Amino acid sequence: MRLATRIALCTALTVPLLVLGADAALLGLVTHDLRNQQDSRLQDRAAAALPDARTLLNADRAGRPQVEANQHRKLLDSASDVGVRVADANGTLVTQGGPQPGDAVGLPAPGAGVTTVRGRAAAGGGAADAAARSWRVLAVRVNGATPGTLWVFVPTSVTDPQVQAVRGRVLLIALLAAPVSGLIALAVAGRATAPLRRLGRRAAALDPRAGAAGFGHERTGVGDIDDLAAVLESVLARYDEQAERTAQALETARSFSAAASHELRTPLMSLQTNLDVLTAHPELSAAERADILADLRGDHRRMLELLTALRTLARGDLVEVEAFGPLDLAEPAAAAVAELHRRRPEIAVDFSPQPRIDPGSYPELASGIRVFGWEAGLRIVCDNLLANAAVHGHAPGQPARIAVRLDRQDGQAVLTVDDSGPGIAPQDRAAVFDRFHRRRDSPGSGLGLTLVAQQVALHRGTVTVSTPPDGRGCRMEVRLPLISSDANTVALPARRDWIGAAPSG
Repeated sequence: MRLATRIALCTALTVPLLVLGADAALLGLVTHDLRNQQDSRLQDRAAAALPDARTLLNADRAGRPQVEANQHRKLLDSASDVGVRVADANGTLVTQGGPQPGDAVGLPAPGAGVTTVRGRAAAGGGAADAAARSWRVLAVRVNGATPGTLWVFVPTSVTDPQVQAVRGRVLLIALLAAPVSGLIALAVAGRATAPLRRLGRRAAALDPRAGAAGFGHERTGVGDIDDLAAVLESVLARYDEQAERTAQALETARSFSAAASHELRTPLMSLQTNLDVLTAHPELSAAERADILADLRGDHRRMLELLTALRTLARGDLVEVEAFGPLDLAEPAAAAVAELHRRRPEIAVDFSPQPRIDPGSYPELASGIRVFGWEAGLRIVCDNLLANAAVHGHAPGQPARIAVRLDRQDGQAVLTVDDSGPGIAPQDRAAVFDRFHRRRDSPGSGLGLTLVAQQVALHRGTVTVSTPPDGRGCRMEVRLPLISSDANTVALPARRDWIGAAPSG
């Protein structure tokens, strides 16, 4: 059922109920006003009849029947349309006339005001009076030589026609109000909900490929409709974002599969060849078997490193901004240096983690160089820079010597890794960050520096290759924005596909 129809039905049911409620209150007020009019009329009739009642009592006591008959007639004329009854001080009925209750009905004493009594009408009343069962009565004391009591009566049913007329009109209005109010409410609700229907049609006609950009809601000035449209746009935007991330995750999975199958082909073929040789030639000498087993171990290590690097690269493609937070760059750098010492104790590493700054000028940085980053990602950067320097940063036959420095320059955290190797020619420096780029003598997977470039890009930084100031070896320099009070968030790239396509650094 449409909203406008619901509103019309609710209005058609509610308005008659309100009219009936008003009818009950109105009938109460009308009955109260009519009762007051009756009481005022009784008091007026009693005041007009009191002198004649006094004369009537005196004539009755004096035994003057002719005067008594004249006063009886005058008493009824003065009382007009109400019933009267006169009794002497002993309670003996002197005269009565007009509509009134029967003699068996108890009457109020003088001074009680206008009261209501119930009982059948006295004999001789009209057909309408005979049906009356309640009466408004006013008792007045008659003072003088012959005291007594004057009662004036009016049946409460006198006001019934007026009350019934009011009730009938109100019921008629209630009956007419149901369809009329329903039709009016249907027209008004239809016009009021028109923007909602237009919004529904626009949402129904939305091309799923267009997303939030294709919704194109124009403000209507109706707050609820505009708020609902804003919610729909927000939902569509989140849906677009999630769909993009899902598509990117699927693309990353496809790229991972393609890269793994391509790069694993060579070591797997080598494994197969060596296994075939071992199977076909059981007579091989111990030295020859040892060489083949060494090749098998090398191929296994290469495949393991390749899969680990691809998995790490995919992890960087899918990381969310919630993983980022404030941290000291010295922490992942120190952890990477300690890990290299553990695995390669023969390599000399000179590590200077403390920033060379004035604590008075930058008190928030006095304890270290802080950036807003992903701790696991920055550890990947440090591990791979040190691993690259350990493999390539030494002269033939000499152990590698590595220098790691942390500094602050121009609002950036600067991490430099220097080695004592042959260095990288300027024309080859950009290519070292490409996916699967390896020197001929490199034992690695060719993804180490690609991981560095990926993580630096995620952290809004830069990585460059140069020569140390002494002119020997290679320098890898990473620059990341320092954390500040007004820049403690990171905006990740909208599209990340480092595992599928190799960027140039």
